[in-house]
Amino acid sequence: MSEKGKPATGHNQDGFKAQGPTVLSDGFRELLKLVPAAAAASGNLSAADVPAAAAPAIDWDAILHSGLAPCLRRMEGTRQDPKWHGEGDVLTHTKMVCETLIESPAWQALERRRQEELFIAALLHDIGKPSCTREEGGRIVSPNHTSVGARLARTVLWRDLGISGTQEAQRFRETVCSLVRYHVKPLYLIEDASPERTAITLAALGGLVPHFTNDLLSILAEADIRGRVSADTAGGLERLGFFREVSEEADCLHKPKAFPSAFSRYAYLSGRDIYPGRGGQPGQDLYDDTWGTVVMLAGLPGTGKDTWIKAACPGMPVVSLDALRDEMGVSPTDPQGQVVNAAMEQAKVYLRSRQEFVWNATNVAIGRREKLVRLFMNYKAKVRIVFLETSWDELLRRNKSREKAVPEPVIERMLANLAPPGPSEAHEVEWLIV
Repeated sequence: MSEKGKPATGHNQDGFKAQGPTVLSDGFRELLKLVPAAAAASGNLSAADVPAAAAPAIDWDAILHSGLAPCLRRMEGTRQDPKWHGEGDVLTHTKMVCETLIESPAWQALERRRQEELFIAALLHDIGKPSCTREEGGRIVSPNHTSVGARLARTVLWRDLGISGTQEAQRFRETVCSLVRYHVKPLYLIEDASPERTAITLAALGGLVPHFTNDLLSILAEADIRGRVSADTAGGLERLGFFREVSEEADCLHKPKAFPSAFSRYAYLSGRDIYPGRGGQPGQDLYDDTWGTVVMLAGLPGTGKDTWIKAACPGMPVVSLDALRDEMGVSPTDPQGQVVNAAMEQAKVYLRSRQEFVWNATNVAIGRREKLVRLFMNYKAKVRIVFLETSWDELLRRNKSREKAVPEPVIERMLANLAPPGPSEAHEVEWLIV
């Protein structure tokens, strides 16, 4: 396979100068102070090895006056269905979940950073409910609150608290957002048509978010089950047990499932009916019939995509929506239909001739990426998605220095809708800090 699309000699993998030591933002440091000071284990203990101890105190006054306060206070008074939440509103439930979490031997057995990630995820796990809650058929429901909550959490952590622009910040933020996004999944796995595939797909996130595991997700789910007043606590715990059992049997409770190749992994995660391997046995290794790679970039305006392309993909042709907008005289705030159509036609020329190329656009929405991946794969191309990230302040600085800057409100809307690419979207998916 061609090596185009890989870092050029003399450059870092991100195409930028190496970063110095990680410096936490003020918002990041203040957030970590909200996590109760428990004695963290070495990471080698199991929950059964941790002796029962008094749970550390949660400073709710500090939390409700922190950078998270605007989101948390919206939960107060947000109703829930009394059948599942006899305790009352969302804020009351959130407090109960957090208190239950820190009393858990499983939480107390974790390394400190995992404790921090889980606690912040517990604080934010229902952050989407105030926007999604409504009455329907005489019942109170909150459809899509997990996906809405994950995007809201990402915006608050990235923009407002400055948890972005370093690998440490990205890993922390995306662990929290992934836990928020999928915290109800374990309870419904038993109803899934393919429980094993769903468990393996969830665990695959750990390839991009190394701190995320199905085990960590199950700890949050258990706190969510126990941190409420409900007649179905036992049923919830039984469903959670099924999730852990399936994950254990599929070799993906504590780490992503191993596959013989990236091609086979993507085939399985995208829905192909292949044998994934069990009990330590290798899965089916499919023949890779692709002819070359299309590199698709994803990232907010001002991230530095052009700079990365020059360093990492020298000599590769580029389909650039910015360049086409300039040629066609279309503003970034105008309707983009004709620009996208022109880019698609340009891409098809390369695909027909089996020419590797770079697709350079923001691609922050999963729907847009899915359409492009389908197009590229219809021509038997391998797809590599590269998601680029920088800090919010640096992004705004770079954007302002551009000849045609994108209005800041537009960038804020894009961040609010941003969903980083997942491992099931393409043959290769990378997240790079630039």
